[in-house]
Amino acid sequence: MKINVGNFDRLVRIVIGLVLISLPFWLESPWRWLGLIGVMPLFTGLAGRCPGYRLLGLNTCPVRKSDE
Repeated sequence: MKINVGNFDRLVRIVIGLVLISLPFWLESPWRWLGLIGVMPLFTGLAGRCPGYRLLGLNTCPVRKSDE
């Protein structure tokens, strides 16, 4: 799968992923484990590839737009 996530989008995904993953350490309620959802944006941000973007035909990586 080609890289389809741009640099700014990757940075935002990594930050959101880290914030969500840190929720179990900050919250005391049973809902704190929902923070594990942050694994997905963190993974897609680090990899630069998003399966959801591919399904929707989106691409935020300016370098890769000309490769199509």
